[in-house]
Amino acid sequence: MPRQFPKVTLSEADEENQLLVEKVYASALKEEDNKDALSIFTVPEDCPIGLQQAKEHELLKELAELQSEESTKRRKSLKMIRSQSMSMQISGNLDWTWPRAPTPYLSPSSSSLCSSITEYCPDYQRVTISGDYCAGITVEDYEQASKSLLKALLIREKYSKLAYHRFCRTTAQFLRRAENVRWSEEEEVQPDMCPRPTENEDPYSMENIPENLTYELQLVDGIVNVYDSAEDLREKRPHDLPYPNLETFAIDLSHVLAMIADGPTKTYCHRRLNFLSSKFHLHEMLNEMAELKELKSVPHRDFYNVRKKTYNTDSNRVVMESAGQELTLEQVFHNLNMDPYDLTVDSLDVHAGRHTFHRFDKFNSKYNPVGASELREIFLKTDNHLNGEYFAHIIKEVAHDLEESKYQHAEPRLSIYGRAPEEWHNLAKWFILHKVYSPNMRWMIQVPRIYDIFKAKNLVPNFAKMLENVFVPLFEATIHPQSHKELHVFLKYVSGFDSVDDESKHSDHMFSFRSPKPEEWTGDDNPPYSYYLFHMYANIMVLNNLRRERGLSTFQFRPHCGEAGSITHLVSAFLTTDNISHGLNLKKSPVLQYLYYLAQVPIAMSPLSNNSLFLEYSKNPLREFLHKGLCVSLSTDDPMQFHYTKEPLMEEYAIAAQLWKLSTCDVCEIARNSVLQCGLSDQDKKHFLGVNYLKDGPEGNDIRRTNVAQIRMAYRHETLCNELSFLVDAVKE
Repeated sequence: MPRQFPKVTLSEADEENQLLVEKVYASALKEEDNKDALSIFTVPEDCPIGLQQAKEHELLKELAELQSEESTKRRKSLKMIRSQSMSMQISGNLDWTWPRAPTPYLSPSSSSLCSSITEYCPDYQRVTISGDYCAGITVEDYEQASKSLLKALLIREKYSKLAYHRFCRTTAQFLRRAENVRWSEEEEVQPDMCPRPTENEDPYSMENIPENLTYELQLVDGIVNVYDSAEDLREKRPHDLPYPNLETFAIDLSHVLAMIADGPTKTYCHRRLNFLSSKFHLHEMLNEMAELKELKSVPHRDFYNVRKKTYNTDSNRVVMESAGQELTLEQVFHNLNMDPYDLTVDSLDVHAGRHTFHRFDKFNSKYNPVGASELREIFLKTDNHLNGEYFAHIIKEVAHDLEESKYQHAEPRLSIYGRAPEEWHNLAKWFILHKVYSPNMRWMIQVPRIYDIFKAKNLVPNFAKMLENVFVPLFEATIHPQSHKELHVFLKYVSGFDSVDDESKHSDHMFSFRSPKPEEWTGDDNPPYSYYLFHMYANIMVLNNLRRERGLSTFQFRPHCGEAGSITHLVSAFLTTDNISHGLNLKKSPVLQYLYYLAQVPIAMSPLSNNSLFLEYSKNPLREFLHKGLCVSLSTDDPMQFHYTKEPLMEEYAIAAQLWKLSTCDVCEIARNSVLQCGLSDQDKKHFLGVNYLKDGPEGNDIRRTNVAQIRMAYRHETLCNELSFLVDAVKE
C-alpha cells in the first residue's frame, strides 16, 4: 500500500487554538523586534512557577481538587497505577503481560515495554521517588499535560516516518501502548545511507547505475510532484508518493505552538526537567566510581579511540578573471599589496572573537581571508576559474589528517544557493574531477536562507524558482541517473541538508495556513524561518520516498536551529527535522525542552562557536541538557574561525571536559550520540557502535566499542521509560 501524507482541514482544527497560536507568534515577533541583545539568555526560564501569583493560583486549584469527590477518585486511581510501578520487573520480551518479579523504578506501562533484557541490566544504585503519583500538580493539569505531550510526540512521529527520519524506538513503543496497539519492529523506519566503498572498490565508479525512468516532474505549490508519464502530468495524476501541504503542516504546528503557551503543561514540564536534573546529580554521586570501574575493565579502549563525528609554484598561473582581464596569483597578491610569504594566521584575520559577538555581519566577513573576497573566490570556492582546484587540495589535506587520526570523522558543508539549476552539476563535477572522496568524510549540503538577496538582484522571480533550482536537479538525477552520472555518484556520499543563516533576522510575516504559496511569494522580503523549513522538509520527504522506491540512499534534514531568534524555530524543527544544530533557545521553553527529551531529538552543539557569536561559554546549556538526558553531541562549527589546532573536534571535547569537569563516561556518551545522529551508513554504525546499536538501553551498547558504561546506559533508558510511563498512565487511567 503506498505511503500517503494524512491531510487535515482547518474545519477540524480548534478555532480557539488558532487564535492562541497567532498570539504566540505575535508575541515572538514583538520579542524579536524589541529584545535586548542579551535578554534571551539573562532572563529566567519561561515558567510561571517562579511567580507569586502563579503559586497562589496553583494552591487554590489544589485546595479545590481536594474538595472534589471525582478528583479524589481519580487521584486514588492514579496513585494505584503509580504504586504498581514499585513492584514491576523489566520484561524479557515485548509482550503485554505484566512482569513477574519486583523492581523499584518502572510503571506497568514501562515495564512491559522496556527492551532491556535481564542479563543486560547492570547492578547499580537506583534513585526512586515513592508516594504521590505526581506531587505538586493537580490531576486535571497532569492529565491535560500528558495528553498534549503525547499528541505532540505522535505528530513528530508522523513527520519523521514519512521522511525516513529516525524516531526514538522507546518513545514509539510507549505511543503504541497508549493506543492499545502492539509495537512491531517492521514498522520502524531508518535513514538509508550508502555504505563506504570497500578497499578494492572505486568510489567514483559509474558502473551499475540504474536505468532511466519515463517519469515527469512539475513544481506544485513549491513541492516537486512526480508523474508516471506525460499523460499523467496532463491529467494531474501524480505518482503514489506522500505530498505534504502547507495547511496541514500549519495546523499540526499550531498544536505544538499552543502547548508552549499552556500554563499547566509548562508547569508539569518544568517540574519534570528539574527532577531529571536532580536525579542525575544523585545518580552521579552514587554511581560515578562504579561507572569508572566499568570503563577501566574495557581493554584497548578510551575516549580518544572511540569514534567521534563532526566537521609557490603557481605564482604565474591564471587564477581568476576580473573585469574581463585574466589575473595570475602573483598579480592578485600585488593588487592587494600583499606578499604571500608574509602571511600569518593573524594576518589572515579569519578568527572570530569579541568583535563578532551578536554581529553576524562581521562574522560573515571573516570568510574572506585578509578581508579580500578575491582570496575566498580563489581558495574556498568549487566553481571558480580553477574549477575549485585549490579548495580540493585543502579538503584533501584535512581528509588526510582525519584518516591519520583514524577515530575522527567529519561532515563538511558545501553550499547550494538556488540561484541556478547548474549548481548541482558543477558541484558533482568538482567532486569527481578532483577526487575528494574520503572514508572519513560525508558531505552535508547547506542552503542559505537568502532569497531576498537573489530577488533584489533579479536572479529569481519568486521563492518557488529558488526551490526549483535546489530540488529539481536532485529529482532529475533520481529518475534519470544515466543522464546525470556524476551527480548520481556524488549523491551517494551526501548525508543530508542544512538550512543556514542568521536566525536573529527579523521577519514581519506571521507563518500560518494563510501564507502565500511559493509561486505567489514575489516580494523582496525574505520568507520566515518556518516557511523555509516546511518547504525544504516537504521536498526532501518526497525525494526520500522516490529514492527509497528506486533503492537509492536517502537524505536527512539537519538545520541550524535555536541558535538565536524566535522560539517558534524550534517548534518547526521538532516536526520536520531528523536532528538540529545548536538548540540554545530550548532553555527558554520547558515544554519544548521536555519534548526534545521525550523524543530524544539529537542536538549537535558547538559551544566555541556560540561563545563568539551569541552566548558566553560558561552560560551554554550543553552540560545542563546532558544531565537531564537530552541527546546532545559536540561538533565543530566553522573550524577556520573558532579553532586553533589541526584537531578542532578534540578542542571542543577538551575545553568542555575541563570547564565543566565532565567525566570519561560523559564525554564518551557525547561521542556515542554524535555517531548515532550523523550520516554514516547502518554498516558503519554497526562497526563503530556494535551490531545492536538500534536497540535502546544497555542492550544496544557495546562497551568494547563505545566506552560508555552499561550503568549509564541503563540509567538513561530506565529514566526515559519512567517519564514516558507517566504520560501513558494518565491516558490509560
